[in-house]
Amino acid sequence: MSDPIIRIDNIVKRYGHLTVLDGLSMEVMPGEKLALIGPSGSGKTTILRILMTLESISGGFIQVEGEQLYHMTKGDRLVPADERHLHKMREKTGMVFQHFNLFPHKCVLDNVTLAPMLTKGIARADAERRAMDLLDMVGLADKAKSMPAQLSGGQKQRVAIARALALSPKIMLFDEVTSALDPELVEEVLNVMRKLAEETDMTMLLVTHEMGFAHDFADRVLFFDHGKIVEEGKPGDIFRHPTQERTQAFLRKIIAAGHRV
Repeated sequence: MSDPIIRIDNIVKRYGHLTVLDGLSMEVMPGEKLALIGPSGSGKTTILRILMTLESISGGFIQVEGEQLYHMTKGDRLVPADERHLHKMREKTGMVFQHFNLFPHKCVLDNVTLAPMLTKGIARADAERRAMDLLDMVGLADKAKSMPAQLSGGQKQRVAIARALALSPKIMLFDEVTSALDPELVEEVLNVMRKLAEETDMTMLLVTHEMGFAHDFADRVLFFDHGKIVEEGKPGDIFRHPTQERTQAFLRKIIAAGHRV
């Protein structure tokens, strides 16, 4: 067995008096596809933002590829990580957000090439070659010179996926990437993610309310409530035979709302 690519050990996240994550521990294996489900406010997105270093932690430890994320070794002791260490660790991970976050004043090609050129010093010609390959993979090579305002929501989200992939991360985080889309545009984004899951060995963490997709996509599903993992297991077990009453109640509401699980 290989070592976990992500090891989360007893982390706590507080905003003032509100505790969002309360002593959370979990491991993710290299290449694993993980779906995080649960009610809004249960801490799922916070985990992704912490892994991306967009939020700090209030306690505990996280390792990515065996290296501390929020700490570093100084002499024989662990101290809080400095910005240089965080920057180095950040390169291991890519994230796709709910609301695309494209630069509106830059064309699609520039949106995808900017980060590799700025953060890794990649030459423009090389960055553009890689970007065109990625845009082709997400079905948008013909939109390279288009501006974001000329794209549909589904196309913007596919560009955002290509942009995250341009930095060649080991880990990809997807935060409710279809929830801001019109229903008829959801499938085109899910198809790109299916392709990624099937054709790459990237580790992928997905926060979603698309239970049918989570069932098909994930190797393992974690159900969160109040900052804790209430239940975890293979998709078939979680969606067909959940053992915890809280999971059962959540899935009953999802089914009642007309969602496939």
